[in-house]
Amino acid sequence: MENNVDTKLSSSNFIKNIVSEDLKTGNVQEIVTRFPPEPNGYLHIGHAKSICLNFELADDFKGRTNLRFDDTNPVKEDTEYVDSIQEDVKWLGFDWDELRFASDYFEELYNRAVLLINKGKAYVCDLSAEQIRETRGTLTQPGQNSPYRERSVEENLDLFARMRAGEFPDGSKVLRAKIDMASPNINLRDPVLYRIAHAHHHRTGDAWCIYPMYDYAHPISDAIEGITHSICTLEFADHRPLYDWAIAECEMPAVPRQYEFARLNVTNTVMSKRKLKQLVDEKVVDGWDDPRMPTISGLRRKGFTAEAIRAFCREIGVAKANSTVDERMLEHFIREDLKLKALRTMAVLRPLKVVITNYPEGQTELLDAENNAENEDMGIRQIPFGREIYIEQDDFMENPPNKYFRLFPGNEVRLKHAYFITCQEVVKNEAGDVIELRCTYDPATKSGSGFNARKVKGTIHWVEASQAVAADFRLFEPLITNEAEEEGKPFLECINPNNLELLQGFVEPNMKDAEGQAKFQFFRHGYFNVDPKDTTPEKLAFNRIVSLKSSFDPAKA
Repeated sequence: MENNVDTKLSSSNFIKNIVSEDLKTGNVQEIVTRFPPEPNGYLHIGHAKSICLNFELADDFKGRTNLRFDDTNPVKEDTEYVDSIQEDVKWLGFDWDELRFASDYFEELYNRAVLLINKGKAYVCDLSAEQIRETRGTLTQPGQNSPYRERSVEENLDLFARMRAGEFPDGSKVLRAKIDMASPNINLRDPVLYRIAHAHHHRTGDAWCIYPMYDYAHPISDAIEGITHSICTLEFADHRPLYDWAIAECEMPAVPRQYEFARLNVTNTVMSKRKLKQLVDEKVVDGWDDPRMPTISGLRRKGFTAEAIRAFCREIGVAKANSTVDERMLEHFIREDLKLKALRTMAVLRPLKVVITNYPEGQTELLDAENNAENEDMGIRQIPFGREIYIEQDDFMENPPNKYFRLFPGNEVRLKHAYFITCQEVVKNEAGDVIELRCTYDPATKSGSGFNARKVKGTIHWVEASQAVAADFRLFEPLITNEAEEEGKPFLECINPNNLELLQGFVEPNMKDAEGQAKFQFFRHGYFNVDPKDTTPEKLAFNRIVSLKSSFDPAKA
């Protein structure tokens, strides 16, 4: 039967080319992939690449994808992580055909291990973890056989059954594969298949006290599910012979094939789950979903969209060699996604009060403002204007340098969507700080009136004071820079002290009822997201997603 699939070759995804050829030649009838996270932390942007690859590959070829949790280490796992991973996958826009757990297969994994013992391919070893490491050898020297390697099949079966029954303490025994202690591939030097762990499992409770190792459970789980293409990152390339050995020696009826691709590395971004957990545990950040975290939940809270992340993952492609992607590429895709979607409005992050002395006291008027100059379908809104407004502190200088076109004493500027104003007087406090400007406006210069009698070079944004909505703003910088990590200091000493700037300012009144995850482009400041966690009915909280412009060109990356 001919597969009705798109077999067009991809220059940026060599795995897609492999799948296309397998379907064309009939090596497989239907592609089945899986995304197999360990539930020991939250997913990060690197996992997003794997999610997109596995799910989109199956979608492209009308196949299936399972979400399978490799939950074989109860000491580090939690249902919180299981729930968060499911939420992240769905938020990215994917749904799995089946939800599976390695723990679903504990009985079969055990029975296959018994088969290995009966075949003389596995044995119970009493060496400690440290002794196993010491006798494993090096890249240039072979390992040493365990003194327990030649135990009889009967003794191994008895000991393994007693391990399962809970007769032995943690660390006292393991089940090891019997392969080759002189193999040039260290992964084949009698790797551990099972260890004892008297720990409560989030799904099986206390039913088991022995748990399979990842390198054993993973290939057998793939085979049980009929996975055709087991896709993993490059660090597992040396594990592939063990993957194939386990499937063959356990006599699995289905034979998946493992393919490795380069993992995603991004500049100035922590991609180690262990280090991310350390940031959470040490309270350097406000949980796994802190907007400074590169977790999918952190990026979501910061304001990134699923569309932008998927487009980013497609653009970087699937390669065989590790490389590092400039963080500005990810920022490029969120700008591209939001530029026609986000309401373009005004916010003042560092307020400076301006009194327009010749504007009538107690009077306000409504002015028209387009919601998005690049998307006319978004229409217009009306914004209030009155005698008192707020502008940005850095839009005024008392003694400006040459070519400074914003407000200074005697200078005239355009207020966005409003009038021309001229600075007439500067008010300072006792410390000499500027706390207020007194200006005059020209009623003839109203925006949209067609006034062109004179030109001004500066345009600044503002918010009318009496109806302005107070808001908190969070501006982010990388938690850790590449330069800091390259210095070799302990991880937590590499934290960028300027990773977060907290500001209090004002937004237009039309945003007063904005809900969490609403996105705006603030004039000159960038794209911002309403924080879904910290926003309250009393006060809005905004996270800056990204600044407005970048010199980065993805075509030259």
